[in-house]
Amino acid sequence: MADRGGKKLRIALCHPDLGIGGAERLAVDAAVELAALGHDVHIFTAHHDRKRCFEETIDGTFPVTVYGDFLPRHIFNRLHAVCAYIRCIYVAICMFFLWDKFDVVFADQVSAVIPVLKWKRGSKVLFYCHFPDLLLAQHTTRLRRLYRAPLNWVEETTTGKADCVLVNSEFTASTFSSTFTRLQARGLRPAVLYPAVNVNQFDTSLDNPPDLAFLPGFPADGHTFLSINRFERKKNIALAISAFATLVRQQENSQLTSVSRQLVRLIVAGGYDQRLAENREYLQELKTLAVEEGVAEQVIFLPSCSTSQRNALLAACICVLYTPMNEHFGIVPLEAMAAQRPVVACNSGGPKESVQHAKTGYLCEPTPGSFASAMALILQDPSRAEIMGKNARKHVEENFSRQVFGERLNSIIQDLVKGIS
Repeated sequence: MADRGGKKLRIALCHPDLGIGGAERLAVDAAVELAALGHDVHIFTAHHDRKRCFEETIDGTFPVTVYGDFLPRHIFNRLHAVCAYIRCIYVAICMFFLWDKFDVVFADQVSAVIPVLKWKRGSKVLFYCHFPDLLLAQHTTRLRRLYRAPLNWVEETTTGKADCVLVNSEFTASTFSSTFTRLQARGLRPAVLYPAVNVNQFDTSLDNPPDLAFLPGFPADGHTFLSINRFERKKNIALAISAFATLVRQQENSQLTSVSRQLVRLIVAGGYDQRLAENREYLQELKTLAVEEGVAEQVIFLPSCSTSQRNALLAACICVLYTPMNEHFGIVPLEAMAAQRPVVACNSGGPKESVQHAKTGYLCEPTPGSFASAMALILQDPSRAEIMGKNARKHVEENFSRQVFGERLNSIIQDLVKGIS
């Protein structure tokens, strides 16, 4: 089958760990859409757990090949970055020696693979920078700074070797330029390719009552607020719990609404990896916070929810709370809006480019009071949430659908192969 807008190409994707995070979702979306456009697509990775992955990676849409899973992810819970570099470079070396040339290789997260991927003449390398890794790493001690210095140099140097660099938002593009000053001086300006969401996957949930059998005893009445994020401290999930507690206290003291304490609840769901100490520790911290805030009976924790469970939760909630500050982009707001649910998010980073304030949701200061005020507006007038939800769906369909993403990516790749900068 010929693709739209260009010739059929052999395209490889090189991704570190094919799990269920936002970066993995983007890589899988890229593979799905490029395959749908007629390209021969193949994903290479250092880890792929078939029990904890996106369905598209195991349904035969494209092949997934794993190299280097035997290599350590860390050494005594240290040297995570070095181990990630080694694992990914091993994947790239295997691609070079064991496979014929690909027309284009789409790499992301670990730029150190780019020089290896370019060993084969004629292969174009496209690098997708979700965010500069050096800004995500800790530089709190002299030892850490010494450890990171060569890695930071490698990141900037190898990123500059790519034939094309993409980023996920204007926010990240600005951060990229101010961080990689050597690349900026060379005139390298990354292009923005927004992540996407499969809008149609939410249609069934919208047309039918949500199946919440996985939440035994869940009350059928009342209003549910939903927070979806990985259980990591940088996701600032504590803000959702504190904002919900503030809302509950406001409801108790207000005579302006008939919504009682028993009829509002918060579900905290998202990615959870038992292997990661931070995930385990942060979940416990959040449970303790709910007790301290006096809302433990109204907050439900659901780690490691499946895609079908997430869709059911989106169908059951009145709005979604998105709490990370200065998030690079954020896929959860797109999923919420595709499911016709307004989003209450921090007025910073990627959400400023995806959420339309007072039309598809609210952009707030990262304080419990600010979030609670926006939540109260939606709670006091549910029709407001319905109108915002319809606006949100239309907004996502026109700007952030997977089809739009695929066509833009295909256009970039075709230009890259033709040598058009």
